[in-house]
Amino acid sequence: MDFTLSEEHRMLKESVANFAAKEIQPIAEEIDREDKWPDGLWQKLADLGIMGITVDPEYGGAGADILSASLACEELAKASAAVALSWGAHANLCCNNLNSHANEGQKKKYLPPLCNGKHIGALGLTEPNAGSDAVNIQTTAKKEGDRYVVNGTKTFITNGPIADTIVLYTKTDKSLGPKGITAFILDTKFPGFSVSKKLNKVGNRGSATGELIMDNCIIPAENIIGQENRGIAVMMGGLDVERAFFGTYALGIAEAAFAESIKYSKERVQFGKPIASFQLIQQKLADMYTQIEAARLLCYKAAILADSAKRGGKGTEVHQIAAAAILFTAEAACKVCEEAVQIHGGYGYCLEYPVQRFWRDAKLGTIGAGTSEVRRLIVARELIQM
Repeated sequence: MDFTLSEEHRMLKESVANFAAKEIQPIAEEIDREDKWPDGLWQKLADLGIMGITVDPEYGGAGADILSASLACEELAKASAAVALSWGAHANLCCNNLNSHANEGQKKKYLPPLCNGKHIGALGLTEPNAGSDAVNIQTTAKKEGDRYVVNGTKTFITNGPIADTIVLYTKTDKSLGPKGITAFILDTKFPGFSVSKKLNKVGNRGSATGELIMDNCIIPAENIIGQENRGIAVMMGGLDVERAFFGTYALGIAEAAFAESIKYSKERVQFGKPIASFQLIQQKLADMYTQIEAARLLCYKAAILADSAKRGGKGTEVHQIAAAAILFTAEAACKVCEEAVQIHGGYGYCLEYPVQRFWRDAKLGTIGAGTSEVRRLIVARELIQM
């Protein structure tokens, strides 16, 4: 086994890190405080070449693999979890899903503006009564001639209030249960679509999250992704890649909190010496480091297996390892960030120091893309094959 990144992956990681340090980190606190996405940042991300990072070049993308996208997510999250979250919803949940499952005409129509920064993407899955139980969605799509009439509500949708293109999951035959799910491409200019409200979150502020309403929303039949009543395969494949990808979102947050803790512990003097010289602080730092490095290996392995699955590899293995990777990494990030606040003491509880932001941001990792409880069930079911 070779645990070193390829030269291509290393260069990408460095490029995104440099961009994040210059364009995002200086304004990260402002993004959080004002809960506002910076003007012009989407276009800067497009100019960096990562808006369609996994999209095939013929549609305007970079044609990179899932590991590349995960590395980019990690570096963005170190600077701002909110930026990493919104970019990931666009690049992974929308663009990668379309690149993997849309037909040629759909790709030519929708992917280029998503890749060049003109349009923003999102995924419409979660509903008020269908979170962890994703296949129990109640949004309906009824065919009328060459179009579908869609009715329902989606909530907790990252980029929902600002999106132009949404990968939307509906029920076209409720009697079939999960086998009656159909995926569509929703243009938010279609009649009957509206944003009910933008949600006010405790963390990841600056990343717009909202509730979406489809009230007799008209979607052309040509916008079905795949086939009617065959959306469950699109959904499950997308969730595996989402979990593999977003593990590094949590990893990046943990790395940022750890870096701040190292710096602070060397500078903070108590009892006449830096607190880094105290064994209990050293224990915290050692545990934080170990959790981060273990998480890194799981995340990178999950990303590599996700790419292998796309090429016809072991689908069940990525189902299990992706859930394990985001489960471990998200919980490790929460622990690391809590220890970072503890190391900073009273200052860690004040808004002037960034560790409190990392602490607030990290919690989402245990909730989004399936809760920690659901991830444990996925791993267990794969282990015992029931």
